[in-house]
Amino acid sequence: MDDYAYFVDHIKNITGIDLSFYKEQQMRRRLLSLSNKHGCRNLVGFSKAIEKSPELLEKFLNHMTINVSEFFRNQNHWKILEEMIAKGALNKNKLKVWSAACSTGEEPYSLGILLSKYLNPSDLSILATDIDQTVLNKAKVGTYHKNSLEGLDSKLIDKYFHKGERDFYELNKKIKQLVTFKKGDLLTDRFQKNFDLIVCRNVMIYFNEDAKNHLYQKFSQSLTKGGVLFVGSTEQLFNPAQYGLKSVSSFFYQKI
Repeated sequence: MDDYAYFVDHIKNITGIDLSFYKEQQMRRRLLSLSNKHGCRNLVGFSKAIEKSPELLEKFLNHMTINVSEFFRNQNHWKILEEMIAKGALNKNKLKVWSAACSTGEEPYSLGILLSKYLNPSDLSILATDIDQTVLNKAKVGTYHKNSLEGLDSKLIDKYFHKGERDFYELNKKIKQLVTFKKGDLLTDRFQKNFDLIVCRNVMIYFNEDAKNHLYQKFSQSLTKGGVLFVGSTEQLFNPAQYGLKSVSSFFYQKI
């Protein structure tokens, strides 16, 4: 067993996270960079160090996922989503929404801001999940640096944020209350059912093909008929029909 295989096996025993679903070359490179930074000469030593140090385990989990986000990231894609909602494409008076791999919360809160224009809070349910408890804790606080707000119109900033110290802004409580945050592993968890909209963007690129196929099947099964899956700009499905989906626009797939 080489050091990477040992690391994958050891980390699964420690955390329950199965790195074998991730692209090996990409993950190996990221892990070696982190292990060298912390004085470990190989991944065997790094896995043992992680087991002994909760602090290092947290750093590993943070490093494993790319937590880069901003409100309404890729604005053109959000405009498509708003057009779909405005035209009644989801055909619902109530919406059950899931932001998968939500990072520090910009995405589910963007959904809250957008959807609250069309639905009453009582008719809107947004679940936001991520494998990293640290980013979920940040998301729950709902305070963001001005760089995260670059995708927002100044009128929306004035309406939904309170200017805090330095360059930080606190999100309106009404939007925060729309979102329920929960720790979750896309690869191993059983998904909830009957979502009208699932947003999972810029995550699938880290998984191998078997894991992607498995996840797309699970996402499809979790959607209601007519429900929509919203993916990232590099994650288009070339044969959505195999998952019981059809393309309705770039990056948007509807359950048949």
